[in-house]
Amino acid sequence: MQQTLVPEGFTIPPPLSTNEFRFEPLGSQHNDADHQAWTSSVDHIRRTPGFSGRGWPADFLTPDENRRDLERHANHFISRKGFTYAVIDRLNGEYLGCVYFYPARTEDYDVDVRSWVRADRAHLDEVIHGVVTEWLKNAWPWTKPEYAARNASVTVERRRTRPKSWIGPSIGAPEGFGRVLRRSP
Repeated sequence: MQQTLVPEGFTIPPPLSTNEFRFEPLGSQHNDADHQAWTSSVDHIRRTPGFSGRGWPADFLTPDENRRDLERHANHFISRKGFTYAVIDRLNGEYLGCVYFYPARTEDYDVDVRSWVRADRAHLDEVIHGVVTEWLKNAWPWTKPEYAARNASVTVERRRTRPKSWIGPSIGAPEGFGRVLRRSP
């Protein structure tokens, strides 16, 4: 029996939200949009760092097979064995891609993180990678995530503890990237 991915008693952070997109726990309600997004972007996803040699995406899944896969991800979320988020455009509600947190494949890491975006929204890949990297460092319990690097020009330094004042990444304007927001005491 697989153990949970996070310590007992750990409170799962609220889904991430920026000026450009928001995260939602992935479930069967996303089936049509998810199926359309990845089937239209198979080659792009396979070229995305972290997906090479993984066996996904498949060449094809029926919508029913895809729904079962999304239900599996949703069950993993509920049981805390893995966390998968749909990435949704804040302005128009379009499905942009996914972010996955699953058990590490080697002892060198404590979590395996992957993300992909639709081919027609490829410009968001580095942005999402940067936001997820910041979220990992500030809101999740892992200290050694495996998350394939992108060509991002911004490096965020790891904090030893999560500041109580952290309320989320500041995205929308390049100068806000990676900034930790603080509330007044």
